Amino acid sequence: MSQSHPETKQEQPSIRNVEPSASFMADQLCQGFINHDQRKREEAVEAFAAVDSLQFRHLDEDEVHCAAVGYVDALWAKDEVEDSCRIDGEIDPNAIVEADWSSVREAFRRRAEAAGIDPKYADLTTEAWVQHKSGGDYWTPTMHAQMLELRAALQDQAYPDKPRSGQGGFGPEPVQYALGIEYHDIRRWEAARNAMIPYFQHILDAHE
Repeated sequence: MSQSHPETKQEQPSIRNVEPSASFMADQLCQGFINHDQRKREEAVEAFAAVDSLQFRHLDEDEVHCAAVGYVDALWAKDEVEDSCRIDGEIDPNAIVEADWSSVREAFRRRAEAAGIDPKYADLTTEAWVQHKSGGDYWTPTMHAQMLELRAALQDQAYPDKPRSGQGGFGPEPVQYALGIEYHDIRRWEAARNAMIPYFQHILDAHE
């Protein structure tokens, strides 16, 4: 993908040798996707690992690295699926739906196992990516998957633990994540970053 991006990359700190900051985590999440767009695989792993090290405080450094690698492997596997479904340079939505996404799903399974996320995360996130590329409802499986990831990050299987009768939905933070994707899609990186700050702040507050 040949996109122009703002210069947001910061000097990469050693994992966990950084003051926890929701804005830093949002910056690094966006940087990870920018690195993916620019085909910088190792830099993408570093950026996502910086995020995972701060959100998954129950993991050691090897587990953090494995979780980040799983996500990056899923991104690169997705690219291969997309390339196999192009007709005259454009992705065929029908081909995307019928394509073999097993390599993406397997990468997400490795991430889920490393981070202690409910295994359903892999199927849900894969389905979200299929729908995202084919014009379908990607936001519902995305928010469901992020609810599961948040439960692992928070070490709280009751999240969102709504106290009243409105029990539907996946919680406010997964909605922020879906909003960030929408901004990502139109390359409004600063808006995407700002959308993700409350998401990560909730995690950091829970860790205190």
